[in-house]
Amino acid sequence: MEQIIKEKISADHLLYVSLKYTKTCDVIINLLLRWKIMIELGMDVLVEKAKKEKKWKPVPNAPRAKQVQLKRIYQSHPIISQTLELYELFRDIETLEKVRESEFRKGVNLKVTYHGEIVNINLDKLKEYSTLLEKFISSLK
Repeated sequence: MEQIIKEKISADHLLYVSLKYTKTCDVIINLLLRWKIMIELGMDVLVEKAKKEKKWKPVPNAPRAKQVQLKRIYQSHPIISQTLELYELFRDIETLEKVRESEFRKGVNLKVTYHGEIVNINLDKLKEYSTLLEKFISSLK
C-alpha cells in the first residue's frame, strides 16, 4: 500500500505542478504511465485479497492475465472494473497513434486512437481519471 501511495504522490505532482507549468503532451504520457504502474500495484493487492477469499485461480504472472481474471472476480464493483478498463488504455498508450494539439497552451490535448475511436486526453479528462483513481485507492484501503 505504501508503494501505491508513493506512486500517487508522484502522479499528483505531475498533474498539478508539472503539467500546470509545461503544458506538454510528454507530461501527459508520463502521467498516464505513472498511473499504469499505480494500478498494477493495486492489482497485486486485489490478487492477494482474492487469494485470501479463495477466488483466485493460478495464472501466469503477466499483467494482462491478472487483469482478465480480476475483471471477472470484481465485475460487481463498478470502481474497480472501471479502473481495470482504464488500465487497458494506459497499458497501450506508448504504442497507440497519438496526435498532439495546443502544446504549451491552456488547452493542451493528446488525441489517441484507441480501439478505432479517438480519445481526447485533456486537462478535464485527466482530472476525471484522477478522481476515479482516488476512489480506486480508497476502495483498496
